[in-house]
Amino acid sequence: MTDATTTADPDLARDIDACCRLSGEFTLRSGQVSSEYFDKYLFESDPHLLARVARQMVDLVPQDTDLLGGLELGGIPIVTALSSLTGHRALFVRKHAKDYGTCKLAEGPDVAGRRVTLVEDVITTGGAVRDATRALREAGAVVELVVCAIDRSPAGENPLADVGLEVRPVLTKAQLDAARG
Repeated sequence: MTDATTTADPDLARDIDACCRLSGEFTLRSGQVSSEYFDKYLFESDPHLLARVARQMVDLVPQDTDLLGGLELGGIPIVTALSSLTGHRALFVRKHAKDYGTCKLAEGPDVAGRRVTLVEDVITTGGAVRDATRALREAGAVVELVVCAIDRSPAGENPLADVGLEVRPVLTKAQLDAARG
């Protein structure tokens, strides 16, 4: 797991935190209850913040990446912006394969034999990324890395080690906490 202590844009953590951190009682996808929530749709719907996050992700994407796989729903705007910056084709990875038409889990080019770098918005326990990794590997993809906008997992822990994924975040929870001053 990469735990960068600085970003190329020192104001990004402050701006994301100010825009997205909500206080209250929230149930996370994992079922955990949290007193704070990072509403990533608030930065993803802001074209300037989304572009800044995508620019920070560019250097996190391995050179040997064939495809960028954005996870439904929050990873889709990020992967679209990142794809336009890197020139890598994008996949749109559903939570479940659709049951009509092509019945695909991943919309876009065929993944068999291709190196797919996953793109996610927020990772806490990695449940959605874990599910997508397993499904893409079953389809023949090589999946070894995920880049994310925010890594909320405990510092120094890789919640996706059990599926052999490296996590490369733009921002960690510690960086967001530090931005609050």
